[in-house]
Order: sequence, then C-alpha cells, then structure tokens
Amino acid sequence: MTNLRSYRAFAGLLAALLIVLASQQTVVRAETKYPAKAVRIVVPFAAGGIADITARVVTERLGARLGGRFYVENQPGAGGIAAARTVISSAPDGHTLALLTNGTAISVSLFKQLPFDPLRDFEPISSLGYFDFIFATGASSEFKTLADVIKAAKAKPGTLNVGTINVGSTQNLSAELFKTAAGIDFQIVPFRATPDVMVSLMQGNLAVIIDGYSSMKGNLADGKIRALASSAAKRSESAPDIPTAQESGVADYDVVSWNALFAPAGTPPEIVKALNGALRDILAEPEVKTRLLELGIEARASTPEEIKARLQSDIDKWRQVIEKSGIERQ
Repeated sequence: MTNLRSYRAFAGLLAALLIVLASQQTVVRAETKYPAKAVRIVVPFAAGGIADITARVVTERLGARLGGRFYVENQPGAGGIAAARTVISSAPDGHTLALLTNGTAISVSLFKQLPFDPLRDFEPISSLGYFDFIFATGASSEFKTLADVIKAAKAKPGTLNVGTINVGSTQNLSAELFKTAAGIDFQIVPFRATPDVMVSLMQGNLAVIIDGYSSMKGNLADGKIRALASSAAKRSESAPDIPTAQESGVADYDVVSWNALFAPAGTPPEIVKALNGALRDILAEPEVKTRLLELGIEARASTPEEIKARLQSDIDKWRQVIEKSGIERQ
C-alpha cells in the first residue's frame, strides 16, 4: 500500500512538472514570436529614389503578412556607411534590417577603410529587385544606335562626353566598364544628381548619358531624349524595345544593379527564414511586380545564399573596374 501511495504521489508530481514545463514553453514561444515589436528597415538613400520606393512597397506588405509594424528609416550619405553602422550595431533579433545594394559591393573597393565587412557583418535574407541602366542621347543627336557611338569614339578618341552621376556610382562605373568592354575612349563627365545630367544632355553638352530607366521614362515618352541600349545581358521587361549593349556589339557587357534585404550577423535562422518566405510571396504578387516594373525594376526574391553570392561576385567585379579606371579611393 505504501508503495502504491508513493507511486501515485510521484505520478502526480511528474504530471504537475510536465504542466509547468508546457506552460513555460508556451511563454517562451509567445515571447519569441516575430516580430515582437516594430521593425525598421534602414535605407542608405533619401526618400523618393528607386531603393526607397522598393523598400516602401515591400514594407507595406511585410507588416500585413507577418503581423507587425514595419517602417522605413532613411539614412542617406557617406556611401551607406552611416546606415550600415546603425544596423550592425543593433541587436541581431530581426527588428532592425538593412537595404543593401550593388553600391554596397562598390563601396568595398571605393573606400580605403570601410568600417564594416558586408559579407561578415550582415546576414543575407533575400533580393528584392534587379534593374539595369539605359544609354540615351538627345532627340536631335546624330547617334541612332550604340554602335554609332562606338564608331564615333573610335574615329575621334577622347572627344565624346558621356554623362553620369557622381564618381564611384554604379552609373559612373558602368561608363568606365563600357570603355574597356568596347575598346574605346571618351570623357566621363560626372554630375551631382540625375536632373543635372538630364539638363546637360538636352542642352547638347553631352553625347550620351547612362542612368536608370525610371529617371528617363518621362523624357523618353515625350521624345526629348532617345534610348540607344540597355546595360543588361537581356532586354528589360520594363523596356523590351530597347536593345542591349551586347546586341549592339559590346560582347560580355552586363551591368545589372540590385537591392536586397539583410540583417545583422547572428540573426536567428528562423527569423531569416520567416522573412525570406514572406518576401517570396510578396514579390510574386502581380500588383507588386507591376508597380516595381513601372520603375524599371524586376521584382525577384532569392535564397539567402544566392544574394550573398551575388554580393561577393559584384565586389570582385567592381574592384577590377575601379582598379583599371584609376579612381582614387576615398
């Protein structure tokens, strides 16, 4: 009888212990629900640009899909250094995320001492979108194709003016790469901002400019400027009538920029997985794809491994371009 009472007491104690453990696990699961608070996405550009608009389109839907508040925080300037520092100094809990771009890959070789390593200090989540650049000329220009530009540059080396935004930008380095790939020489004229480039082209001071489709869309539609070629290896979905530089005779010329979501290194894999899954669904939505395509962006998610490999590849690619062009490191 004593043994039976002891057994019953032990069984009761065990049952009580299991109930306590179950309740504690429930509490832990509740505490670790993601997101547990507002999530900020730090964008290293001012409001209104391609990266900012892309982030905002995605942010609107992340909140609804994951059941929390997501918002964009713009921290422009200094080659994205300030924005990167903000993110990597934050807790790796998925509540502070970074929008990194092709410009991040360029920064690795553009700065003498970059205070962060994008491959080591960030956890990749997914790409958001990809976009190329457009070679354009004035409406009254003698150039009808990119091949015409190449021919003129070969006839009179160093005389054509090609406009881009600031030195070290993807547009600027695309011009440097164009020199090498086409085997020609011309003057690259950097400007502070895209509107300045556009005005100079329409005033007849530039033979060609290289910039994003979204910044040219209005003037292309109005016939004020004319597109000659796109920079990607295949024609863009946003402008399928524009031939590629490769089609125009520049073999292996391929420039595609991108933006993607990263988290601080050490962010739990389950949070990365949750964000990646949500982004895959969001970026497949027809409304999102259409909205971004109007900006010249192909909405496309990736695995974390794919976007990390792309980052590494572009670091290597632009390092070679920067070294060949002789651009002084900042």
